[in-house]
Amino acid sequence: MKRTIVRTALATIFLATLHLCLAPAMRAQDDGGCSNATVAGKWGYTYVGTIILPTATGTVTVPVAAVGRFTLDRDGNLSGTQTRSNGGVSAQETITAKIIVDADCTATGNFYVYDSGQLVRTATLALVFDDDSREARTMFESLTLANGHTLPVVITVESRKISSAAATVT
Repeated sequence: MKRTIVRTALATIFLATLHLCLAPAMRAQDDGGCSNATVAGKWGYTYVGTIILPTATGTVTVPVAAVGRFTLDRDGNLSGTQTRSNGGVSAQETITAKIIVDADCTATGNFYVYDSGQLVRTATLALVFDDDSREARTMFESLTLANGHTLPVVITVESRKISSAAATVT
């Protein structure tokens, strides 16, 4: 009889301790939605894909890639730099954007890309933040050149948070 009571008491203590330890983690996960504030920080990224260019006889695909970093503030303002290769031709570019993050960790952003201070293109991107807002997966939805021409693209972006330090976009 005493053994049964001791085993029951130990099992109850174990389960109560386990419940108390896991409850905050479960609440954090349930309430752990995303916002501009949770994704704010300094980020590094790469993107790869293709741009589809019209030609007289059809289309041609041009490979593109970039590596860069950006700072995203708590209001969704982004600024950064990238080295981009378009068909093997590299350029140093600056980027700005406004990101709107939803509670389900999806987001959209309107990006502006500059070369030597001149706007060269804009893009709309769809994003999803994961790994507790430490990583982002992104896909270009549209790409528009400064002259207004829209180009079809297939470009994906992988981003990783470098630092969550208070981010201020200048």
